[in-house]
Amino acid sequence: MKTSEYISFTIDRLPKGYVFTYADFTTGVNKKEAVIKALNRMVESGKIAKLSKGKYYKPESTPFGKLQPSQAQIVKDLMENDGKTIGYLTGYSIYNQLGLTTQVSNTIQIGKKEVRTAFKRERFTISFVKQKNTITKENIPLLQLLDVIRYIQKIPDTNPEFSCKRLLAILKDLSEKDKNTMVRLAFKYPPATKALLGALLDELNESTLTESLYKTLNPITKYKLSVDKVLTKTEKWNII
Repeated sequence: MKTSEYISFTIDRLPKGYVFTYADFTTGVNKKEAVIKALNRMVESGKIAKLSKGKYYKPESTPFGKLQPSQAQIVKDLMENDGKTIGYLTGYSIYNQLGLTTQVSNTIQIGKKEVRTAFKRERFTISFVKQKNTITKENIPLLQLLDVIRYIQKIPDTNPEFSCKRLLAILKDLSEKDKNTMVRLAFKYPPATKALLGALLDELNESTLTESLYKTLNPITKYKLSVDKVLTKTEKWNII
C-alpha cells in the first residue's frame, strides 16, 4: 500500500476532532518526509486541518463552518506520556463544564506536577497549575473540584456564594469513598482550600469526615471568602 493510501485509510478510521501528528503514522510507514508531504496535501484538499506546527485533526463540518477539536484533544500531548496520565484539564473549561460560569475562555489550564511557562497554541493560551498530588484517571474529577474550591474567587462571571451553592449540590452526590479521598487529597492544598472544603462538608453534615482537615489549620488564621450567607459553619473554620 502506498504511503498516501495508508494515511488516507488510517485517517478515515479516526473520529472527527481527533488530533494527530506525522509520528502517528511512522510505525506503519516509516517514511517521515513522505508522510509529512501526504498530510500537507490533505490539508490543501480540505480532508484534514492543521491545528499548529506538526499537529493535524479531522474536522467536523457544520452549517456554521468547521469545528475545532475539543480542548482535551488540543492538549492531550501535555496530559499523557506513554499512556500514563500526567495532567488534567482544570480552570476555565471545568468552571464551564460544572455550570459555574457561562464564559468560554481562550485559555486552557492544565494541572500537572511539573509545570512550565505558558505558551500559545493556535488561538489558545496554554497555562499550568501545579498539582502536588499524584494524578490518576480516577482522582482527576476530585482534583478538579478541589481546584474550583482553591480558585473560587477567580471564577469569571459569578460570585463565591453562587459557586458554593453549586459545589454543595455536587458534593452531596459524591460517594462516601470519594468524599474521603477528596479530604485526603486536600491535605496538599493551601489552608484556605482545606477550610472551605471543611465548611462545605460540614454543611452536608459530614463533620466526622472533616476532623482531620480541621486539625491541620492554624486556629488564629482567618480566610476572607465572603460565603457566610450560604454556609452556616464558617465561624468554626475561621472563614470571614
